[in-house]
Amino acid sequence: MKLARVFSLSQVLAAIALVALAVLICLAAWRDMLSVALDREDQSHIILALPVAVWLTIIRADRLRFCTITPSWIGGIVCVGAIVAGEIGFRNGIDLLWHGSAVVAAGAAIVCVFGTSFARKFLPSFIALAFLLPVPGRLRHQIALPLQEISAKATEIILDLGGFPISRAGNILNINGEAVAVAEACNGMRMVGSLVLVTFAFAFSLSMRNRVRLVLLLISPLVALLVNIIRLVPTTIMYGYTSKESAGLFHDVSGWAVLVLALGILWAVLQLMRWMEFRTVNYAVSN
Repeated sequence: MKLARVFSLSQVLAAIALVALAVLICLAAWRDMLSVALDREDQSHIILALPVAVWLTIIRADRLRFCTITPSWIGGIVCVGAIVAGEIGFRNGIDLLWHGSAVVAAGAAIVCVFGTSFARKFLPSFIALAFLLPVPGRLRHQIALPLQEISAKATEIILDLGGFPISRAGNILNINGEAVAVAEACNGMRMVGSLVLVTFAFAFSLSMRNRVRLVLLLISPLVALLVNIIRLVPTTIMYGYTSKESAGLFHDVSGWAVLVLALGILWAVLQLMRWMEFRTVNYAVSN
């Protein structure tokens, strides 16, 4: 489909200008989110959020023929309201409100030009933008600490069965005289945030029922735990028997590689559901 048949040049330029203006007004919040994404591994989902949103938009391009592209006053009101809420969040030290308002303002700027019909047809793309938000510290610790403890225990058992000299004190694994913190070797929270986003992209990239998508999203933390353990076992061995530089390189590369493994597991779950004759398909993505 040719975009010129759907959007006029003036509409595209207006959307770009309004989004740029919304980002400029909330620039401090965007800079802070970028800083968090680059400085903290357990917030790496932020880096993936925008590419996922773009991807979900591209694969739904055929839906444009069902959209009525018309300016929406609702988008303008939401955009202004988000900017005001963001200022309130900043002044009161409420980071989630500050960051969230910046994302909402940018999304509302798009709706202001293209309308609510566009927003409904491309709703998964707008939802994906929510992953631009850093996970609040309290919630992050509530999720990460149990995952790290379980991962440490499982890794100790696996390495002990493999004959390695391994011991554990809390979330610290000791192997060959080297102490390896689970949070350092493999951060469980990083797996959860990134994998939930990858699962979201996977679920809405394929034709499937919303109930099936929900099941995949619900099991994604369990898959995150599994692939985190799979990653942690060789990482711990690397820290115990190789240089810290080599172990660090393996740690960084494997952190992204296991996302591919996680996708494979999710695909296998989907195929298992089909084999068990669960109804997984409801409508085509482009419909």
